[in-house]
Amino acid sequence: MDRVDTDVTVVGRYALYGAIARGGMATVHFGRLVGPVGFARTVAIKRLHPQYATEPEFVSMFVDEALLAARIRSPHVVPTVDVVATGGELFLVMDYVSGESLSRLLQFSREAGERAPLPIAVAVMAGVLHGLHAAHEARDAKGAPLGIVHRDVSPQNILVGTDGLARVLDFGVAKAAGRLQTTRDGQLKGKLAYMSPEQLRNESVTRQADIYAASVVLWEALTGGRLFAGDSEGGIVTSVLLGKVTPPSRVVSGSSAKADAETMRALERLDAVVLRGLDRSPAKRFESARDMALALEKCLPAATAVEVSHWVERLAGRVLAERAARVAEIESNVAEPGAPSARVDAAPLRPTSGAAAESPTQASSISVSTSSIDAMSRRPRRRSRIVLATGLAIAVLAAVLLLRAPRAPSPAAPSAASSPPAPSASFGGDVAGSTTPAASSVPAPSAEPVAAPPASSVPAAASTPATAPRRSPRPARPSDCNPPFTWDAQGRKIYKSQCL
Repeated sequence: MDRVDTDVTVVGRYALYGAIARGGMATVHFGRLVGPVGFARTVAIKRLHPQYATEPEFVSMFVDEALLAARIRSPHVVPTVDVVATGGELFLVMDYVSGESLSRLLQFSREAGERAPLPIAVAVMAGVLHGLHAAHEARDAKGAPLGIVHRDVSPQNILVGTDGLARVLDFGVAKAAGRLQTTRDGQLKGKLAYMSPEQLRNESVTRQADIYAASVVLWEALTGGRLFAGDSEGGIVTSVLLGKVTPPSRVVSGSSAKADAETMRALERLDAVVLRGLDRSPAKRFESARDMALALEKCLPAATAVEVSHWVERLAGRVLAERAARVAEIESNVAEPGAPSARVDAAPLRPTSGAAAESPTQASSISVSTSSIDAMSRRPRRRSRIVLATGLAIAVLAAVLLLRAPRAPSPAAPSAASSPPAPSASFGGDVAGSTTPAASSVPAPSAEPVAAPPASSVPAAASTPATAPRRSPRPARPSDCNPPFTWDAQGRKIYKSQCL
């Protein structure tokens, strides 16, 4: 099994990985849209060949047509997600659909010696026609018809998914390329075997050109062969313009792998639908792709989506399994939600030429966005830690203040020289929780007796007196704890140790 490329190329906000398929106009790569908060999405990125990206006319037409194609709404059309022009290159970003192109599926059928079952061929081509009809009927934001014509309906541009749905690819790319080639040098390039006669004659192209091309694909799906084949481009053009189309039932009946009677009757009913779609006159073809799809489904009931899915997995199971493994490997290399960054970690990102200034900016914006979200998620924890630390600091401060609180002198050795530091009045009042001292005298630590002031002039517990209170000394009684404190010469409370 081929592994995914070790290098990853940054294309705007996308990571570009290894190739899925290569064609004449572009190479299709695995891609990954990587966004902030671990968001990621697998996409398919078509990298146009340099000869197209260096043509200013093509770039302008391609972007215009891609914008128009984004207006198509149908489950049978692979939607255009984004268009990126950077580093002198053009990239078309599409939804990634697990499946295989109709050209490969028909090739696998031929290698197995079989043809596509008729109900499956009808289901696939009816889906293609419904998708074409949605494109032909697409309108702009004001309701005006857009006039979209694919111009390159072919088995290579039809994807049959493992979900059983057929989808049309490359709206806009084919039309822009066709317009550039015919206006620049008058030459026609591309899949000539699927072009309508009016397209080969460089005449006006309408939706009937897509109906013609879809009819060629239907003929080949029913018969298992090529309708217009030749050794040169001139021979193919001659066959398209002048050759006679053989009905599918006659081709199958004359082949070595003949079908049973029921299959032949179904093919004969389908002959009329195929031949009408292949008429060289656009006016004689079906008026719309939907009309042709309904005519097909009326001739033969289409297979269910489950039956188509089983057919795809039976023919292309090995390829699909390898592709699924590559997608799984890519997705495993993208940061999951909640990771510190949403960058692709499989390998260093290698910007395309000219995109060096763009890519680091993109990666930086992703990283910053994710970091800011992580920071928001950490704020509650930080706030809790701040609250806890503040509480601890307050508790430590209270303990220090309690240890430094003044204590009353020992009754055995009272001394004026051993006066403790004065605590604040509010702190003493809060701890004592008590009242204004009584008018009766209390022992003063001062050796010099002073007269006691009137009772009305005794200061409140919450204030500090301006002058020392005058009290008559009286011996302290250990059992007398009402009040549980004394006053010093400066009017400060001295709590009795026996009352603490």
